[in-house]
Amino acid sequence: MNTHSTPPSPKDRPILITGCSSGIGHCAAHALARRGYRVFATARREADVARLQEEGLEAVQLDLDDSASIRAALEQLLQATDGRLYGLFNNGAYGQPGAVEDLTRDVLRRQLETNLLGWLELTNQVIPVMRRQGEGRIVQNSSVLGLIALPFRGAYNCSKFALEGLTDTLRMELHGSGVQVSLIEPGPISSRFRANAHAALAAHVDRENSVFREQYAAAERRLTKAGPAAPFTLPPEAVVKKLIHALESPRPRARYYVTVPTYLFGMLRRVLPTRGLDRVLRGVSRGENR
Repeated sequence: MNTHSTPPSPKDRPILITGCSSGIGHCAAHALARRGYRVFATARREADVARLQEEGLEAVQLDLDDSASIRAALEQLLQATDGRLYGLFNNGAYGQPGAVEDLTRDVLRRQLETNLLGWLELTNQVIPVMRRQGEGRIVQNSSVLGLIALPFRGAYNCSKFALEGLTDTLRMELHGSGVQVSLIEPGPISSRFRANAHAALAAHVDRENSVFREQYAAAERRLTKAGPAAPFTLPPEAVVKKLIHALESPRPRARYYVTVPTYLFGMLRRVLPTRGLDRVLRGVSRGENR
C-alpha cells in the first residue's frame, strides 16, 4: 500500500474522465491536462471524441449505457499506460425531468443505466487496477439532489441518492486498500445540463395528458431561457477545484460541497424536521418555475 504522506505528483498519473463533451467534464479534462496529468477524456459520440482530440486531449469513445463500450475504452487506456490508472472521475450523466407518476419503468431504467449502473460497471473494472497499484482515487460527481429531493426531478433524485449510498459503501469497503473514494455535490453549475434535460423531458414525458401540464409548461420556460439556471450558479471551475483536492490531498474528503445551495440545503436537512424541509423544498420548486 502507498504510505506516502505528501500529495502525489500529477506527472505520470493517468486520469480517466467521463462525460467530457461539455460542461464539468470538458473543463476538468483541460484543467488537469494543464496541471500535468495524463488525461483520457471520454465522450459518447464519435464527433465529440474527434473534437476533443483536435483540442489536444487524448480522447476515447465511451458510452456508459454500453458494456462493450466501457470494456473497450478501458482496454484502450490501459494499453496506452502499461496497465496503470491513478484516477477515475465519474461525471457523465443527464437529468430526466418529470413527476414520479409520469415516469415509466423504461424511462427510469434509462436514467439509472447512465447515471448509476454505467458508473458502477466502469468503477468495478477500474478497482482491480488500483488495488494492484496500492493507490488510486475514485471521484464521483453527485449533486445537491443526492442530499435533498425536489419535485419533478424524481428520476434524477433517485439516481443521485442511489449513487450516494453506493459510494459511501464503496468507500468503507476500500478502506486500507490505498484507493480513496470521494463525492462532489454541486448545486447549479453552468453547463448544457438544462438543454439536455429539456430534450429528455420532451422525449420521454407525456406532458399534455398529465395533471402537471401547467408545471411542465413552466419548467420548459425555465429550461429554455437564456442566462444562469438558478441563483448562485457557478462555473465548472468550482467543481474542478474540489476535484483537484480529491486527487491530490493525502487525506481527501468523503464529500465536497459546491455552491451556496448545497451548503444551505445540507444544513437545513440536518436541522429541520422532514415536514419543515418539505415546505421549504416545495417553495423552491414553485419559485423556480414562475
